[in-house]
Amino acid sequence: MKPLLVLAVILFSVGAFGQVAALSNQVTPVQIVDHPLHASLTPMACERPLVGGAPDAYAYAQGERPLWEFGPVSQPVSLGDVARAYRKEKVTAKKAELVFEKQGS
Repeated sequence: MKPLLVLAVILFSVGAFGQVAALSNQVTPVQIVDHPLHASLTPMACERPLVGGAPDAYAYAQGERPLWEFGPVSQPVSLGDVARAYRKEKVTAKKAELVFEKQGS
């Protein structure tokens, strides 16, 4: 733990020294770029459709879709039935024919 801490201190000090050595002592003033048209008033643009080139290229409708379009409705299976089926499958599962009593040494 101690060598790791010493190595981290050396690494951070070398990094800090490298940053300090790269900076110069000359003062440079901040230059803000001027944008004269940034907040000027302009007329609004004409309306353009977002989808397709023509106004009639996009259509939508409102209403309800019939239930038969969504496919068959699945009936949920109760948790008790799932547990009974799992227990029955576990009883009928194939068991190992050879069992090792002592493994390893």
